[in-house]
Amino acid sequence: MQTHVITIMSTPSVNEKIGSYRWRICAVLFLATTINYIDRNVFSFTMLDPVFRHQMLGIPLSQPLTDADMAMFREKMSFLDSIFKYCYAFGFLLAGYMIDRIGVRRGYTVSIGGWSLAAVLHGLVHSVSGMAWARGLLGIGEAGNFPAAIKTVSEWFPRKERSFATGIFNAGANVGIIITALCVPFIISHWGWRASFIVTGAIGVFVLFWWLAVYRTPEQHPRLSPEELAFIRQDGPPEVEKVVKWRELVKYRATWAFAIPKFMTDAIWWFYLTWLPTFFNSNEAFSTKLDLKQVGIPFLVIYLVSDGGSIFFGWLATKFIGMGWSVNKARKITMLICALCVVPIVFASMTSSINLAIALIALATAAHQGWSANLFTTVSDQFPRRAVGSVVGIGGLMGGLGGALLAAKVGFIINTGGYVPLFAIAATAYLLALLVMQLLSPRLESVKLPN
Repeated sequence: MQTHVITIMSTPSVNEKIGSYRWRICAVLFLATTINYIDRNVFSFTMLDPVFRHQMLGIPLSQPLTDADMAMFREKMSFLDSIFKYCYAFGFLLAGYMIDRIGVRRGYTVSIGGWSLAAVLHGLVHSVSGMAWARGLLGIGEAGNFPAAIKTVSEWFPRKERSFATGIFNAGANVGIIITALCVPFIISHWGWRASFIVTGAIGVFVLFWWLAVYRTPEQHPRLSPEELAFIRQDGPPEVEKVVKWRELVKYRATWAFAIPKFMTDAIWWFYLTWLPTFFNSNEAFSTKLDLKQVGIPFLVIYLVSDGGSIFFGWLATKFIGMGWSVNKARKITMLICALCVVPIVFASMTSSINLAIALIALATAAHQGWSANLFTTVSDQFPRRAVGSVVGIGGLMGGLGGALLAAKVGFIINTGGYVPLFAIAATAYLLALLVMQLLSPRLESVKLPN
């Protein structure tokens, strides 16, 4: 996997004399994001395990589960999913605050260590209430990934490369889901659902040590050449790191041009992560359904395509800028293309063909990842580096709240109306979010913060 990433990262047309250490930093962000998504996505596959279902419902394994039991199980899983997302939302806000104040190196260290420990704790609980505590702690810990990664990109890359670098590390989300889909069913089948949490959570320790080994700020890094430092700082020297308070940032329309689209579209991505295994396992429209051992196959296809979408749409905006387009035009045209690619997903909930549903969902998830890479990059396009972590934190709070509000109702919606309403929401959310962004920030102008 690492070799594949480094090959991708070698593609930017940069003079060899400049150096490429910044892409090594990007590789660490990619791996951390991969582990982050493995740890959060184990839960969605565990929900298919009969032993897990019985234990969470408090029903003996010898007693078959009725339709009423399964309806109750979906409601409980919606509750647990919403707990994770609420804690993730407020954790995102706290993480942005922490990272802007103690720095990326220490802030990311706290986050990686925290979410890895919480992931392991999932395998030690015996009830819904215990699982709720573990999900909440995981949400708080995992919230630090994107504020830290986005701020690192803003420190280590010039503006013209940021969407491509963001697209690369953001592709780790899809790789994490693919690894989860391929490995977690195997672990559950051989060692039980508890082992799936413990094994995957422990992997974060290796990422933590790699991060500590390679990360410094560009000005302090002993392995960074003067030529590459000059390339990174081509947009100007780093500003003085003066703390920006949240109450100042929420006054700017640019903050809400990021945060409201996050609220509207993150909920869709969260729905995919948690409920797609159940969708393939129980959607009434399908002529055939997939069990725990089979469900990894569609995820391999969906998230490989999605991985490509993250990198392609990140590259596309960079290409448009290289053609002479303004940053505003390049970002928004790319995001419009992404939004249009999501629209056909509504038919995935109606077709009887699993293969067609997989294709439509793959297109939509690829578009979401491209949308996300460009949306994140609008923060560093508009705000100085000292505010990036906090603005991303505010947007993450809004995205988490949107995800939590939808998650709390997913079980009820499926029980009463099936999957069609959920996919209809997904089909329209991105176009509406882009309209909101255009109204709030029509030119993606740089924000001048007070000294």
